Amino acid sequence: MTDTGPLHDAAIFDLDGVLVDTARLHWRAWSEVAGEYGFAPGDDVAEAVKGVGRTAAVAIVFRSGGVALGEAEAHVAADRKNTLYQRYLADLGSADLLPGAVETLETLRAWGLPIGLASASRSAREVLARTGIEDYFDAIVDGTVISQAKPDPAVFLEAAVRLGVLPWQAVVFEDASAGVEGARRAGCHVVGIGDPGVLAAADTVVASLESAPLTELFRKHVP
Repeated sequence: MTDTGPLHDAAIFDLDGVLVDTARLHWRAWSEVAGEYGFAPGDDVAEAVKGVGRTAAVAIVFRSGGVALGEAEAHVAADRKNTLYQRYLADLGSADLLPGAVETLETLRAWGLPIGLASASRSAREVLARTGIEDYFDAIVDGTVISQAKPDPAVFLEAAVRLGVLPWQAVVFEDASAGVEGARRAGCHVVGIGDPGVLAAADTVVASLESAPLTELFRKHVP
């Protein structure tokens, strides 16, 4: 993708694994549900379910265990996972924010950039509220707004619309391969957060938001 760094006018963040350490809670819930069906999914499955919607995640988890579920059973398993996840969220707080999250949001806000959230989670607003960062966001697009799961680009396209920018003017911060693919399909510049091997399709990959090249990405907005 062509470097349009000087033209970037907005930032769009995934939630789980980028801003807040909730990916571990999702995986804890899926692992517990899988255990109730008699199998233990591996770490490769944990990576595969990152960023995808609930229906796709059920299929990925149970396929890994060789367990075939009918449509009704899949809904039961998904609801069970959500019940467990909601229980774990009760203890979530600002201590669960990932390194660089607040500092990045503070910097972008100081530079006058609109900030959006693009998450598959239906609990995104609760997570933002519990961790104290909800007020940083000018647009929140989550699983209650968009039904198409990543890598479908819909969540990123809608976030760009709500922020008042074209997709290529936005930088997306993502930790999941499905999210990276969806953001690229939307036409956004993508910063991967995590493993370069998993996120090779991103334009840039960094270990965490602490090392995100904000000045380079948003040059024309730097005072």
